[in-house]
Amino acid sequence: MLIDYWQFARANKRFLGFGFVMAFLSSPGQTYVIGVFGPEIQAQFGLNAGSWGQTYMIGTLLSAAVITWSGALIDKVDLRWFAAISLLGLGLACLLISTAYSPLVLVIGIFMLRQFGQGLTSHSGLTSMARYHANDRGKAIALAAIGFAFGEALLPLLAVFAITKWGWRDTYFLVGLFVFSAIILVLWLLKGHSQRHAKLTQTRINQTANGDAQAGYTRKQALSESRFYLMLPAMIAPSLILTAMFFFPNEIAKSKGWSNLWVTGNYWLYSIVSVVTTIYSGTLIDRYTARKIMPVFLIPLAIALLVLVPSNQAFFVIPFMIFMGVSSGLYFTGFSALWAELYGAKHLGAIKSLTNAVMVFSSALGPALVGYLLSQNVAFELICILLAVICLFATGMLVVALKVRGRVVH
Repeated sequence: MLIDYWQFARANKRFLGFGFVMAFLSSPGQTYVIGVFGPEIQAQFGLNAGSWGQTYMIGTLLSAAVITWSGALIDKVDLRWFAAISLLGLGLACLLISTAYSPLVLVIGIFMLRQFGQGLTSHSGLTSMARYHANDRGKAIALAAIGFAFGEALLPLLAVFAITKWGWRDTYFLVGLFVFSAIILVLWLLKGHSQRHAKLTQTRINQTANGDAQAGYTRKQALSESRFYLMLPAMIAPSLILTAMFFFPNEIAKSKGWSNLWVTGNYWLYSIVSVVTTIYSGTLIDRYTARKIMPVFLIPLAIALLVLVPSNQAFFVIPFMIFMGVSSGLYFTGFSALWAELYGAKHLGAIKSLTNAVMVFSSALGPALVGYLLSQNVAFELICILLAVICLFATGMLVVALKVRGRVVH
């Protein structure tokens, strides 16, 4: 397995590097980074857990509403321009957050972080891997998705250190400058992309001439099938739950009698497990297809949630991180490959932007829902049980969905 990855990575190192870097650079707009800034922002604006979750929800929902349009542009705009504009917007979002002194500006800043970070930056990295590596899609997505794990492992701890030393505003300002400087690297990694895209265009022409069904699915055609709606709970569950867990590390720590650093300090374990799972799942997907692998991906997440229920012993954060990492690794690789398997690559950007909107919406719902329950003094253990039930329900629906045959599209 490692030899296959090594050979594939050597043959495509620059483009795979682009996918990895874009996944990593999406971190400032991801919940695992924003959540670290949460206590400081709450103190600055006088927000409790519920109101901070609602503020985050508003900005994220705005992003979900826009990304169905903005994400689809990757099918029409040169990837170099799309990636550069995504990073430019993310850098500006960081600068705006660093200067926010009113709730309205805070909401706009969160919208931009989610739109350009979690949304378009990660979208450009993973969608391009799925689109341009049809024969090794699983491995390409897996290698790129390691960028998320690196961000999860390194940046929360670095953010905690930087906030302590310089404050949360200066930290986000410095992050913005770093994102701006990375645009040069990203454009260098995309050198020679014109030839890659020309090759893909010719492949599409040949597919259409041969009547290949997978060459012609549009977003409208995907929405006309029942299996898309049966998959919705499985799209919603991981974003809702993982986002909530990363958004409220301090609340988790308080409910279990742990220190906040004990929770965030173990993100590295989550990230390592996520990387290992991502790499292994990439090979499995190339061998068996995502349709056969994905039905089980939420089971480890359900186990992770239930692990926290019976005891306040600090040890239990370890299996919690491990099982979350397994589901996360399967999630990032599996769903990106699944859309290409089910609907083809021609309109993948439009279809994936729609699924991203669903996931962004659920990532907005997660902190708001858990924040509300916490503000109503619902026990954290009960919240974990409720979220685990959602995982099990979504798993059943996904199993049914993947047994539904798609109609032939010409």
